[in-house]
Amino acid sequence: MPANTTGSSPKKKKSRRLRLIVIAVVLLLVGGVGYGAYWSVSTVRASFPETTGSLQLKGLDGPVQVKRDGYGIPQIYAGTPEDLFRAQGFVQAQDRFWEMDVRRHMTAGRLSEMFGSSQVETDAFLRTLGWHRVAQQEYDTKLSSTTKKYLRAYSDGVNAYLKDHQGEELSVEYAALDFKNDGYKPEKWTPVDSVAWLKAMAWDLRGNMQDEVDRALASSRLSAKQIEELYPAYPYSRNKPIVQGGAVDELTDEFDPQATPTGSTSSTGGNGTVDGGATGATQGLQTQLSSLSKTLDDVPALLGPNGTGIGSNSWVVSGKYTTTGKPLLANDPHLAPQLPSVWYQMGLHCKQVTSACPYDTAGFTFAGMPGVVIGHNQNISWGMTNLGADVSDLYLEKVTADSYLYDGKQVPFTTREETIKVAGGKSRTITVRTTNNGPIVSDRDDELTSVGKSAPVGSGADDVAPDRGDGYAVALKWTALTPSNTMDAVFGLDAAKNFQDFRKAARDFAVPSQNLIYADTEGNIGYQAPGQIPVRSKGDGRYPAPGWDSRYKWSKYIPQSALPWELNPDRGYIVTANQAVIDEKTYPYPLTDDWGYGARSQRIADLIESKIKDGGKISTDDMQSMQMDNSSEVAKLLTPYLLKINIKDDYVREAQKLLESWDYTQDSDSAAAAYFNAVWRNTLKLAFGDKLPKELRVEGECLRVRPADDSGPLEDLNGNTRLVRECGKRAPDMAQPDGGDRWYEVVRNIIKDPKNNWWKTEGTRNKPGATNRDELLAQAMRAARSELTAKLGKDIDSWSWGRLHRLTLKNQTLGTDGPGVVQWLLNRGPWNLSGGEAAVNATGWNAAGGYDVTWVPSMRMVVNLDNLDKSRWINLTGASGHAYNAHYTDQTEKWAKGELLPWAFSKSAVDKSTDDELALTP
Repeated sequence: MPANTTGSSPKKKKSRRLRLIVIAVVLLLVGGVGYGAYWSVSTVRASFPETTGSLQLKGLDGPVQVKRDGYGIPQIYAGTPEDLFRAQGFVQAQDRFWEMDVRRHMTAGRLSEMFGSSQVETDAFLRTLGWHRVAQQEYDTKLSSTTKKYLRAYSDGVNAYLKDHQGEELSVEYAALDFKNDGYKPEKWTPVDSVAWLKAMAWDLRGNMQDEVDRALASSRLSAKQIEELYPAYPYSRNKPIVQGGAVDELTDEFDPQATPTGSTSSTGGNGTVDGGATGATQGLQTQLSSLSKTLDDVPALLGPNGTGIGSNSWVVSGKYTTTGKPLLANDPHLAPQLPSVWYQMGLHCKQVTSACPYDTAGFTFAGMPGVVIGHNQNISWGMTNLGADVSDLYLEKVTADSYLYDGKQVPFTTREETIKVAGGKSRTITVRTTNNGPIVSDRDDELTSVGKSAPVGSGADDVAPDRGDGYAVALKWTALTPSNTMDAVFGLDAAKNFQDFRKAARDFAVPSQNLIYADTEGNIGYQAPGQIPVRSKGDGRYPAPGWDSRYKWSKYIPQSALPWELNPDRGYIVTANQAVIDEKTYPYPLTDDWGYGARSQRIADLIESKIKDGGKISTDDMQSMQMDNSSEVAKLLTPYLLKINIKDDYVREAQKLLESWDYTQDSDSAAAAYFNAVWRNTLKLAFGDKLPKELRVEGECLRVRPADDSGPLEDLNGNTRLVRECGKRAPDMAQPDGGDRWYEVVRNIIKDPKNNWWKTEGTRNKPGATNRDELLAQAMRAARSELTAKLGKDIDSWSWGRLHRLTLKNQTLGTDGPGVVQWLLNRGPWNLSGGEAAVNATGWNAAGGYDVTWVPSMRMVVNLDNLDKSRWINLTGASGHAYNAHYTDQTEKWAKGELLPWAFSKSAVDKSTDDELALTP
């Protein structure tokens, strides 16, 4: 039995020595604060996986080889699918079990069992949603027998590793956890633990729930017209949808990409329309929904921020436009930065590919779940971006103590008791109440007991609440709370041989609803919109709906046959970057009104068109360069207006000059990019942010504002200003205006109207307000100069975008809430990054909260369908979840520079790149 090894190649011996020196210094510091007994070199290294030699793995039918390259990325070779997935579970547990353990506690609403009372409210909310219960139902009733067999094999592999590893041998975090939760021991892994992680991803990509809440909250200060101006219609004429033709046959309900639309067929009220029956139920909800908004915010804090900035890029180019003569496919999903990365790279190979063992695939997996989620096999490649379909609705419910109103009748709640065990404290018991619209999520916050106390709901007799004092509860209806067989789709994609197999697998991909992009070695490119997407009988899902009225129920789901798709479009490429899927005027089913607005997608399309015009060809290098495109679309729009403003203050004029020769690229060393983004941030704050209610503004940032119900003069008869101090409530990475491409569209719609009311600000005796566009932009330029002087210094030659726009990778549990010294040990960074909000290189930041990076391209890949061994990939961090392992963040520096690693796939290429080989034997 060999000694534990990090799996580093010989070329990394020097970096290993340096790392051990760092550890030694760290331990000297740690020893002074009481951690020295645990945090020794042996503790840090105890969990590093064995990557060479031979280990016994009970349950195998035959020997399995695990080959790791110089970055610790494993390629597994097995004789049967069960052996393949059993080994996958074992290997992922070697590298990532702490992450897996935390994830399953989160999806089950059991974080308090690990981290104590601080997680009780989050657990209560997650128990109310019931992710793990739904996953159990999926496993019991929905998944195929083959999928269940693979899930059991994966669990067996994880548990085989757990059997021989405990505490610090699993991960150094368990040594730290002992200080807070002495004696904690992980339970055995189950198939349902794997299935439940799909619910967490669905939550992260759940569509417009936050927009639904925000629109309702905004009604405290903004009129219905103003709210609609902040949520403009999608610009179909400027930013093309994914599918640019086709129609649904009215008789068969099948989508035909070659059909010609007969006219406007959309059945919704469309953007800007709030159904009359729902309007009354949605006005004045700011107080009632503010606590729910906070509760929703707390859960994404574990998974990543949710909003218009979250998205992804994927595109595929036909071989007729590539240098290889075969398709090239690129993908980079945008998620919150996590350490370790949410993705885990690996290959899964049957030694002989047959109908009994059909897998020869590689790509990006989730630690804790078998199969490959995004990647390629020997025949096809696929990528994913969030479709953004509206798959969730909030319903206001008229409730009594034990029932709710539905079509004039009192209906008893369905209830269940949930007991939350708390490490170091007493268990808590909650009661979950469920209506036919879903669980009552407002029960999970004390402030929400007053939901609906003042919400007007219309004038009809049936709109009177049973007990106005009790008000309304809020229920959540969401497709992910209905059992589905999405897990079947993962194995279907992994084994697909052609477009027909791909589409068949996509039909099972219920949640989260993703844009699936396709290419194959035969030269075909394609697209499929999958997902369980509801059709509403009444209303458009943009505001909370009256739950007591059956007219607002979901009537059905869009038939899978009717969902848009295309194969080998004439234009020769397909781009998906969260833009509209298809023009709503030609498609009969409403998907959502809350698309990304197409800034990234159209930029990618323009880059492709610029390369292929006049017979040009696109190479793998070109695809990689496109992924790092930093161009700012809003800068192209706004900068000409900024340069026309006559700035007389030399101090501000010096900064304005930075924009004169700027090419709108947001490189990390660009002073112009730093100044422009500061101007953009301050423009949004002045024009919009200061006019939003406190529930949408940054927590702790206070303003003196006009009372919400006051439309009179700013000064009373004695000349005193009639303003009140009001402080924001949102986390910085969730506040508005976030600066995403929705805000680009808002500004684009008013930029040519210098007297538009949004440009006007209220002043005081000591500070005059802006009366038009140019005055407000001048104020923003002055504020930006002052802000950057304070942050970056007086010398503008020393300014750079990267000094503002920084990425710090944080361990998602102890790295955010653990003791300071533990955070220091587990976290990494910062890195100064290029790119920006809604750029193709989407290193996102929230303009309301600051410039720090809040979401990133969580991985990047470019697949070469002519020669799969010439494909490239990169992960945000590394293969390992073990701090101070050689592969903890060994890909991050290259990721930040836009570099990609070679992606070996064939047996010969994998053998050539192998540094360590481990044999797993029965």
